[in-house]
Amino acid sequence: MGSFADRLNAVATESEALLARLLGDTPLAGETARPERLVAAMRHAVLGGGKRLRPFLVVESAALFGAGREGALLAGCALELLHCYSLVHDDLPAMDNDDLRRGQPTVHKAYDEATAILAGDALLTLAFDILSREDVHADAGVRIALVRELARASGLGGMAGGQMLDLSAEGRFAPKRSLSENEIITLQAMKTGALLRFACRAGAILGQANAEQIMAVEHYGAAIGEAFQIADDLLDVESDAATLGKAAGKDAEAGKATLVAALGIDGARARLNHLIDSADSALAPFGAKADTLRAAARFVAARRN
Repeated sequence: MGSFADRLNAVATESEALLARLLGDTPLAGETARPERLVAAMRHAVLGGGKRLRPFLVVESAALFGAGREGALLAGCALELLHCYSLVHDDLPAMDNDDLRRGQPTVHKAYDEATAILAGDALLTLAFDILSREDVHADAGVRIALVRELARASGLGGMAGGQMLDLSAEGRFAPKRSLSENEIITLQAMKTGALLRFACRAGAILGQANAEQIMAVEHYGAAIGEAFQIADDLLDVESDAATLGKAAGKDAEAGKATLVAALGIDGARARLNHLIDSADSALAPFGAKADTLRAAARFVAARRN
């Protein structure tokens, strides 16, 4: 079976190679050309870094139901492209205005703002192109379900909507106000949690799991999604740019609504521990087969970058 670290690293290595192929410069059927500068900016945004947690969750969730690894990796890479698009746009001056990402200049710093916007747009649309391919799953109904669910996880009621709530909480559009704990949880479940929940649901959809099984992995995904954001917010308070590979302390400086700010460091850590227990409980129906996903939850809580 291999250790958790071995399995995580294997998916990261396979994902990196697959992402490099997907971001090649040879036009596909229906494409006229792939502009060199745009391809380079997309590759800068995606390649050469990251733990590839989202593809890992797709692959491991799919493995619970005996789904093929090749299709799961492809779906996981589609999700990773969409995630990277969100980072490119999130780093823009109009959003979080960051200079560093994974220890490298952000796309708008390495290139320019217009190129960064277009690179994000192209990564977003390529994600759905990939999910629609027969290599992901032979059943068109499965592919349609994946496309629909990723659209919802990333759009108005998911990540994009959560980003809008986050900007609103900073006072960008109206006088700033303090959010309640429940409002912060809702914001973060949309902005960060939605894609992590999708990663887990995607694996179950690929494995054609039943509704009860899909709900179980979604509960797991929801718990680790919230845990991931709390861990990220704790790192922003306690770590530094050299360790994180991006600016530290910006959440407090911007007055962002976080559970660390609402609950304090000790309260946030207590909630983090509760969420890891909840993730473990959600996987109970799968027994020892889900041990790698249990380890993933602990990894999310303990991460240092």
